[in-house]
Amino acid sequence: MSEKKPCRVCNFSRQKSYGLAVPSLEELKSKGGEFLGYSPKEPVTVVLENDGTIVADEAYFLCLPVNTKFMLLHEKETWSPVRKMDGGTAWMARESVILETDSVDGTEPWWDLVQQLKQDMASVILMSEADLQMLVDIPSSELASALHFRKKKAEDLQQTLQRVLDRREEERQSKELLQLYLKAVGKEEKEEAEPSLPNQEGAGDVDVLDGMEVDSTSGFMSRTLMVLKGKTSPETRLSTEDLQMVVSRGVEAMQQVLGWDTARTSGLLQACEAELSRRLQQIHAVQSVRSNTQPNICEDTNEETAEDGHEVPAKGSN
Repeated sequence: MSEKKPCRVCNFSRQKSYGLAVPSLEELKSKGGEFLGYSPKEPVTVVLENDGTIVADEAYFLCLPVNTKFMLLHEKETWSPVRKMDGGTAWMARESVILETDSVDGTEPWWDLVQQLKQDMASVILMSEADLQMLVDIPSSELASALHFRKKKAEDLQQTLQRVLDRREEERQSKELLQLYLKAVGKEEKEEAEPSLPNQEGAGDVDVLDGMEVDSTSGFMSRTLMVLKGKTSPETRLSTEDLQMVVSRGVEAMQQVLGWDTARTSGLLQACEAELSRRLQQIHAVQSVRSNTQPNICEDTNEETAEDGHEVPAKGSN
């Protein structure tokens, strides 16, 4: 008989953990499942608790060091890393998330985000806009099922996430408007300082957002496509350059990009045109205010001072 190896086993939530000594991988499944309350007829998968590596080979099991911690998983349970939970959200940890036959498949792209929310609701502030948009777009019934919420509570959560997205977009728009204003001011000052230089306009005037992938088929940034297909007022969450690009494409071209019917695409373009017009009016208003507050340079030439310190009379004086 092989020598017994001391080790530890736990369930997927890590709320149950036991120490035992077994001579083989099969004995680990059998005895560990018994400790964890699993039925002998239920198939289990053995993984390493620290990184989720599947242990399916007997020789590999025997090569592992003593006191290795294993996790036993049912068919529809998945390994996930340890996440810290504060006292306010610890009640959300469940001993089991065994899914019913009509539940959401754990391989869905948003599944990990939902599990992260179950562990700690405060993790929302660290999520990217793409992650937030993904959670907003989930059917509320599926989100409620995955979080074990009532449907109304899941809908309220999605509305809160949408407000977070809208606030971030408002901050971005304010920053872009300020950048456009500063750019216009800098351009005017440069023209006044160097009137003899030709006015050069080109790609240098265009702000390029770093870290955004451009879809080769449509020519739009991936985030722009994501926002356009969003639920709530996508035109208010696009940059001014994106709005100009959308409007210039026209209905037919945007219909191919979005895969929508003519009526829906036309409605979106009309909203984008209205939003673009509103922003341009804001920019013109800011520039108008600035031009009206510029000092009159001509008034400053009425009086001059000579090198010897005596006042020089203005032109036309006796």
